[in-house]
Formats: sequence, structure tokens, C-alpha cells
Amino acid sequence: MSPVEDPAPEEAPARAPREITLVGVVAVVVGILLRFASRSPMWLDEALTVNIASLPLGSIPEALRHDGHPPLYYVLLHGWMELFGTSNLAVRSLSGLFGVLALPVAFVIGRRRGGMVLAWLTTAVVALSPFAIRYSDEARMYSLVMLLVLIGMVLLDDILRLGRSGPWRLGALALTTALLLYTQYWALWICAAVGLMMIWRARRPSPARGTALRVILALLAGLVLFLPWIPTMLYQSAHTATPWADAMRPTAAVSWTLCVFTFGDYADAAIFASVMVALIALALVGRARSTRSIELALPVRPQFLPEAVVVLLVLAISTVTSVVADAAYAPRYAAVYFPLVALLVAGGISRFISRPGRLLVALVVLLPMLAGGVLSARESRSQSGQIAAAIRDTGMPGDVVIYCPDQLGPSVSRELGKSAFVQRSYPEGDPRFVDWVDYRARNDAADPRSFAQAVLAEADATGASAIYLVWNGEYRTFDGDCEAIAGVLGASLAGSVVVEGDGATHFENATLIRYRAR
Repeated sequence: MSPVEDPAPEEAPARAPREITLVGVVAVVVGILLRFASRSPMWLDEALTVNIASLPLGSIPEALRHDGHPPLYYVLLHGWMELFGTSNLAVRSLSGLFGVLALPVAFVIGRRRGGMVLAWLTTAVVALSPFAIRYSDEARMYSLVMLLVLIGMVLLDDILRLGRSGPWRLGALALTTALLLYTQYWALWICAAVGLMMIWRARRPSPARGTALRVILALLAGLVLFLPWIPTMLYQSAHTATPWADAMRPTAAVSWTLCVFTFGDYADAAIFASVMVALIALALVGRARSTRSIELALPVRPQFLPEAVVVLLVLAISTVTSVVADAAYAPRYAAVYFPLVALLVAGGISRFISRPGRLLVALVVLLPMLAGGVLSARESRSQSGQIAAAIRDTGMPGDVVIYCPDQLGPSVSRELGKSAFVQRSYPEGDPRFVDWVDYRARNDAADPRSFAQAVLAEADATGASAIYLVWNGEYRTFDGDCEAIAGVLGASLAGSVVVEGDGATHFENATLIRYRAR
């Protein structure tokens, strides 16, 4: 969401040049295809999301107390799976649907803010960004976040710029706010940023003051709708945290995020991210003097100033909270402000008034995005499919499969499906889930050798022919536990590596060892 106060720019032709329209149409078609292209097995976060959403509706809130997320996406996914099944393609298609629906909304906000040129450019950036593609093809909530933020941008444009502040739109803004909060907790930061801007706008008596106050009331109404979930959120905040990484420097987080927006999570993305930064600067302080020159000069142009301020406020608020809570960061959290950045980037491209120059700059931005989107669609997110196939090929009913750490359980157990294997996670729990409550403390208290001895005793008692250890020793908070389990099993049984962990090919990887018990 962004609080728009200024009119659309004066240079807003009724129609976009043919080349810009063509680029936009091609970007939309390719972007839609890429949103349904991944054939990778699901990784931890996706498999865990699907497993929680597969529970009876009444059990989902309690499961989320142990997971750390709000419930809306899980409830929607539950209903979606009831209709379309639980295959990888079916499950990911809900996010794909949200990603496709975001494109016409991006077009609307672009057209309102800068005419048809900006409409097509904004849509093209959203369509081809590898960030938007990845999270429109992943069974997670982030494409829904982007869609809701874009809807919020349109509603705020209605209310603040067009003066349509009747009860229907204010109610829609309150509902959108609540839906965002029930989807991702970082929505708190963008709602706070918009609220701060409205407080600033209402500080002096003016015709705009009443509108700003009505927006504040709508945001507060959305927060009131979120109140029933706040006790769960506070429990999650106190107990689930982010044990998988350390807090990150703000500059590093921003740099990483811009890279992911532009080209994906690849080392060479920094080259293209610098182009994005330059275009954002052009959107804010660029003024075309001729078809061959653009002047950078203060003051900041008002056309995209609200979006820039909201992004900066979100970054500032999230930085303070991350430092206070010592919370980790992942670029996916930036879904709350990606649509605003996309509009800024498109605005930078639109500063070029030469048609050949504007087309060239658009291609310089969009082609690397397309390449990153293709790489993302082709990426193997998990080695779980290969591991599960090896277990099925060599295992017998009643064989024991253990996962160390438990974070490997959801993806591999999903690939194994309903099977006759006995599955156990270290340190404890159902392999389909990960209990994040006091995660570090529970892992520190666990005894890997006792766990391994218990597995050996179980295999002996049930007559299992083999024990399979799916493990990766690089996960935080385990500190040699998985190696200790392998050591105990190897001291009692003959073991052989069936699958080598391949981190170069698979984002989530693990080694599979088969111990012959009989």
C-alpha cells in the first residue's frame, strides 16, 4: 500500500507506443507461463505449509502456534486442496493464481499514476521479476501478500488522490488491511508506514486532513479485525523466533533483496540490481531535458515520493524490530513492498522520453529479469525426490527412516507418500511437521546417542531389514548431533551411502545412508 497524494504526471498519453505495448503483452504471457513452470519437489517451507493446511480447519490455528505464521493462506490452501488435490502443481497453482491476478491490478495502478506507458512498464516488471515469479510458483503466502498490497495501493489512490472516500472504499481498505495482517506479519510494518504518513498529512488543518483521518480509522479498523489472532502472534513471537539464521545488517538485507528482485538469488545479480537502483533514482529526481539527456536534480518529484517514503519507513521499522528481537531476515519478507519498488523501477524507465532509448532501457531491465525467472523456474529446490526414490528402490516394508535434522522430514516424507516405512525425526515429533517452539533449547537438550540407540532397539524389535538416515550436518542448533547419530548407527550396523548430498544442484540437500539391520 502507498498513500498517494499527487496527481498523475502531466505527460500521460492516452495510448502507449506500440513497442511498449508489445513488451508488456509479451512480458505478461511469459510471466504467466513461468508462474506455473516449476517441477521441483517441494522444499521444507512448502511441504510444511501443505501439511499444516491439510489438517482439519479447527486444528490449523494450534498447528500454527508451533510454526510462526498467521492463518489466512493456510485456510485458503486447505479449501483449494479440497477442490484440486494435493499434487505439487495443484498446490502451487493457488499462489500462481494470486500472481496472475496481481498483473491487472499492477496495470491499473500504473495507468493511474502515469498513463498507459507506466501501466505496461509496471505490469512488465511485476510479470517478469524473478522474485514475483518464484513466489507465484511456491506453496507459500507471498504472492497473496503482493496481490493484497497492490489492491491496497489502488484503494489508497481512490481515497487520497481521486477523493473517493465513501464508506465502501474505506471498508474495503479496512478489510484489505486485515487480510494482509492475517497473511504475513510484515504487513504490520507497511500498515504502520502508511499510518505514519497519514498522521503527518493530518498534522495541519487542510482539506486533506479529514481524508487522512478516515484512512487512519480504516487502518485501525483492520487492526481491530486482527485482534483475535494477536494472542497467538505474541506467543509465536516469544517462542518460535528464527533459529535458522542470525540478524543481518540493514545494508546487506537491502542489497540482497534488490538482487533477488532483479535477477534472483544468484551471485551475478548485483550487476543488475545496480541498474534498478539507478532507475529508482531517476523516478525520484530525474527530469528529461531532451530525448538525449536526463537531469538529476532536487527537489524530489512528487509523483513517486509516497512509494519511496513508505519503502524507507518499512525498512526503518523492520530494521529496528529486527535489532531489538535479534530476528533473522529473508528476502521473501519484502513481498510487502515489492509492488512499490516495481512501480518505482517502471517510473524510472518512463523518464526516458526517447522511444528507442526507453525501449532499450526497458529491455536492459526486463531481459535479466526474464533470465532470472527462467533460472528460478528450473531450480531444484530439494533433493527429496531423489532421496525418496532411493529409499523406495532399496527398502522393504517396516524399514526405519530417520531424519536429522527434523527439517528434512516434511519434504522427504511428502515424496515417500503413504508408505509402510517407519519414519522418525530427530530430536522428536511427526516427520511431517517441525515444532519451532523453543527450538534451540529443545535441540540443545536432546541426546543424539540415546535417540540412535532407541532407533536401533526399535528396528531390532520390529524386524526391520534396514535403517535409513537422511541427514545434513550444516543446520544450525544441531552442532554435530547428526554426525553423532551416524556414528552410533555405524558402530552397530554396516552402512553405505546411497545418495550423496548435492548442494550445488539442490537448494535443500541431504545425504542418505542405508544401514543393513538384517
